[in-house]
Amino acid sequence: MTGAGAKEQGPLPPLLLTLTVVTGVVDAVSILRLGRVFVANMTGNVVFSGFALAGAPGFSLSASLAALAGFLVGALGGGWLTGRLGQDRGLLLRAGAAAELVLVAGALVLTAGLSAAAARDGIAALLALAMGVQNAVARRLAVPDLTTTVLTMTLTGIAADVRAKDHGRAGLVRRVLSVAAMFAGAIGGALLVLHVGTAAPRAAVGLLAVVTAGTALAVRRPGPWRAG
Repeated sequence: MTGAGAKEQGPLPPLLLTLTVVTGVVDAVSILRLGRVFVANMTGNVVFSGFALAGAPGFSLSASLAALAGFLVGALGGGWLTGRLGQDRGLLLRAGAAAELVLVAGALVLTAGLSAAAARDGIAALLALAMGVQNAVARRLAVPDLTTTVLTMTLTGIAADVRAKDHGRAGLVRRVLSVAAMFAGAIGGALLVLHVGTAAPRAAVGLLAVVTAGTALAVRRPGPWRAG
């Protein structure tokens, strides 16, 4: 539901919340399986690169740089998608989710086929590539409070707007759900990585398949939410 004058969002919020869960899962994979490297949070990788250059133990400069490069390439690809499909948010999300699905599945193949040490940088780059696409697409979709990968401003909004007169309940709910989705993805991903091996990447692939299929079904019918 939207308030007066608000843009119709249709099925986008639940689909983007699912992508937020995916973010938690893949960052659990990258941190716990690949070493100290983020694939969705590029602020962390910039900091980790600095730590590695300073000689701090336990940080991989090559993995952080691979993730940064992959993310930038993914964002570039996502920008290309928004240029072609940005006027139809349904088609844009379908294309972005499908691209992510292929990339995360490719990372899963590397995870299963090679040791983590041998494939670490390649897996990090592929997962970051997928997250770059996701970021660019979510940015163009512009559903309030659902960036799918970054929670800093979401948490700021929860706290800073508590006493604001125009702080709507719907916005607060979206923000809380976004934090909860990331948290749930991180917990679930960590449990799978620690106890079930490669199940976490498979879970991410499954969730992306759900988003792709859900969006494909949604775009079979026209609706005001699709207008970019």
